[in-house]
Amino acid sequence: MNTSLEVEYWVIDDDGDLVSPGSLLDHSEQIDPEFVEPMLEIKTTPCSSMAELREEFLGLIEEVVDAARERDKRLVPLATPLHAAPSEIPYRDKRGTDLQRRIVGPAFDDARVCAGTHIHFEQSNVADQLNALTAIDPAFALVNSSSHYRGEQILECARPFLYRRSCYEPCPDQGQLWPYVDSAAEWERRLEGAFETFRERALERGVDSAAFDDEFAPYDAVWTPVRLRRAMPTVEWRSPDAALPSQVLRLAETVRSIVSRADARGTVIGDGDPTDTHGDNEGAVTLPSFDTVETVTDAAIHDGLEGAGVRNYLRNLGFEPSAYDPLASRLPDSRLSKRRAKNLRLEAATQLEADLERRRVRA
Repeated sequence: MNTSLEVEYWVIDDDGDLVSPGSLLDHSEQIDPEFVEPMLEIKTTPCSSMAELREEFLGLIEEVVDAARERDKRLVPLATPLHAAPSEIPYRDKRGTDLQRRIVGPAFDDARVCAGTHIHFEQSNVADQLNALTAIDPAFALVNSSSHYRGEQILECARPFLYRRSCYEPCPDQGQLWPYVDSAAEWERRLEGAFETFRERALERGVDSAAFDDEFAPYDAVWTPVRLRRAMPTVEWRSPDAALPSQVLRLAETVRSIVSRADARGTVIGDGDPTDTHGDNEGAVTLPSFDTVETVTDAAIHDGLEGAGVRNYLRNLGFEPSAYDPLASRLPDSRLSKRRAKNLRLEAATQLEADLERRRVRA
C-alpha cells in the first residue's frame, strides 16, 4: 500500500521568533508554503514500503534543516507556537483563506496556530480504510506536541481542540470526525451534503456564488481528521500533531500496519478486540463503536495518554504507548511568557536536530 507523509513545521530564527521560510521554499519541490507565513510543509512521494518512506522522509528533513541553518533559521516540531495570538501569525495571500474566514467566522483564526502531520494511504478497500483510520483517531495523543495556546495551558492536546472544537465548531461537517461508513458511496453522499451546507452558509454570509464556486469543490471543502483525496488517490489521516521525525515514523508504521490489515480482511463494528482477526467474521478486524471512538477521543484531547481508557484503547488497536515520549509532556504546566515560549521553541528545534543526528550516527 503506497504511503506518503506531509508534516508541517514552524520556522524560527536564532532568537526563537517566528519567521517566514523565505528561500527555503525554493530548496525542493517537496517543500510547500502553508497558509500562514511562518510555516512550511515537507512532503514525501508515495512509497511502497516503510523502509523507503523512512529513508526519503529523514533524508528530506535533514536537507531542509541543514538549508535552514545556513539561513540562520530552524524548524520547530510543535503543534502550536505556544505563545502567539492568531493576529501575530499572518496569513499568506490566498483568496480561499479569506473566504473560509468569512464562512466559518472568527473562530477560523484558531486554525492558523496549528501544525500537523498528514499520512496518505493509496486507496484500495476505501470504506475499510476510512473506518480503520476513524477508529485510530485518538492515537494523536501518542505524538502530542503542545498543550499551550497564547501562553496558557488549555488542554493536554491543544491542536485537536483548537482545530476541531474551536475553529470548526460552527461547521462540524467541515472539520470534525465523521462516523463510520458502509461504503465509499456513502462517504461521497456525505461529502456532497457537507459541501451544500457549506455553500449555503457562504451565501448567507454574503459570499458571491461565483467566487465560492471558483474556489471550492466538494473534495476541497472538508478538513476532517479522515478524508478522501483525489490526488494519487489517497485516504488521508490528518489527526496527529507535528512531531519529532522518529515519532512520526513510528506512528506511521503502526497505522500503516492496522490499515493494511483492515484493507486485506475487512472491518466490522463492535466492541471486541480489534487485534482479534480470527472470530466469526471471516477474519475481519473488529473496530470499537463510534460512540466509543468519540468518548476516547475526548479523553485524549483533555488529558492525553493519561485520559480515561486512552492507553488501553490504543493498546487494543495495536499501539504501544510506552514507546512514545510526546513533546507536550516535556513542557511546563505553568503559563508561559513570550520569552519562555521562544526558548522552548529553540529547545524543540534542538530536539529535532538531535533526533536526526541519532539517525546519522546509526547510519
